[in-house]
Amino acid sequence: MSKSVNKVILLGNVGKDPAVHILRSGTKVSVSLATSHRYQDNRGEWQERTEWHDLVAYQRTGEILRDYVRKGSKIYVEGEIRTSSWNDRDSGQRRYRKEIVVLEVSLLSPAGSSNGTSGSAQYDRADDFAAAGFGAEREITPEEIPF
Repeated sequence: MSKSVNKVILLGNVGKDPAVHILRSGTKVSVSLATSHRYQDNRGEWQERTEWHDLVAYQRTGEILRDYVRKGSKIYVEGEIRTSSWNDRDSGQRRYRKEIVVLEVSLLSPAGSSNGTSGSAQYDRADDFAAAGFGAEREITPEEIPF
């Protein structure tokens, strides 16, 4: 049996607030993510191309997107590509949709920032770091340097 890999890594901005769907099996959250690529065209002018990705997340990962992500939020996701298909009711044709199933998510926008991440659920990671003793400025002694 040959080995295969289905892994997607994306870093971008959320295009609109997450859509929440309650299923018998749990929570499903859908969101669109924009990634941009800058390049020089053949005339030497800078251009920007934006790709839109359809993301879906289930269970706890979906709840994190639902509670802490808003339009404009910057997120990092790892997941896998999944294709779903159905028969169109009007034309009878077979339709296909590729989605990224989010397995891991990292929130990169600060809570309550002006990019749209404010909402009823606030999560301030800086407070968590400070409570754990991280981020406090102190002088490093030569004995602490490992090399």
